[in-house]
Amino acid sequence: MKRTVMALLVTLMVPASLWAISAEDIIKKLEKNTVTKTARIDGVMIINDRFGIKRSTFISYARGADTMLIEFTSVEEEGMKILRTRDEIYLFYPDAEELIRMQGAALKESVMGSDMSYEDMTGGRTLLQSYKVKLEGTEEIDGAPCYKVSMEAKKKGVPYYKQIMWIDKELFIYRKIHKFSRSGKLLKEIICDDVRQVSGKNIAFHMVLKDTMKRNSSTEFVINDIQINIPLKASIFSLEELTW
Repeated sequence: MKRTVMALLVTLMVPASLWAISAEDIIKKLEKNTVTKTARIDGVMIINDRFGIKRSTFISYARGADTMLIEFTSVEEEGMKILRTRDEIYLFYPDAEELIRMQGAALKESVMGSDMSYEDMTGGRTLLQSYKVKLEGTEEIDGAPCYKVSMEAKKKGVPYYKQIMWIDKELFIYRKIHKFSRSGKLLKEIICDDVRQVSGKNIAFHMVLKDTMKRNSSTEFVINDIQINIPLKASIFSLEELTW
């Protein structure tokens, strides 16, 4: 009888320890760590596919969670820019002096042949505004203890109906993400490593993105330098500045 009571107590105590933090709190801590007032990044995008390896350097500027400008600096793409505002994505091609607003089916197109789509860049809402979240438990990713959080879209218009995030329990940065279709098919996988602290934020300096619809393809993003919470002119994120 005593053994039965003890076993019951142990069973009851384990969930209490596991759910000491809610899924909502985990996501809030994740976004508190990852969202910055402003940021400037020098980086490189490396596409690995059946055609070989292609490297494209870029500088990106960000303000908050929903405004970002990427300007490519490598010879082949020099001057090409991508602007993301709260509701829109624009492309500028300097050779053609052409400004394109991405919308509808065009958002699903690949960014310069990479595993990232323009849809992946859309923002404007926090995760808790877009998804119902649930803490599924804990797992280790490359030796790092992580919370496993599942997310299901609250309504239509969200690029991925379901996501699963493995979020570092100590650093509150995602170590792995799986993105699914409504039917449950895995569409994208993201793995992050080389985490460093910059200005009080934990930043992954290396990320690998895989589109499962493509065979033998992956895209790496490497940060060479990042500056956080620096002064940025508001005009950087304007359409007028985009065409310069």
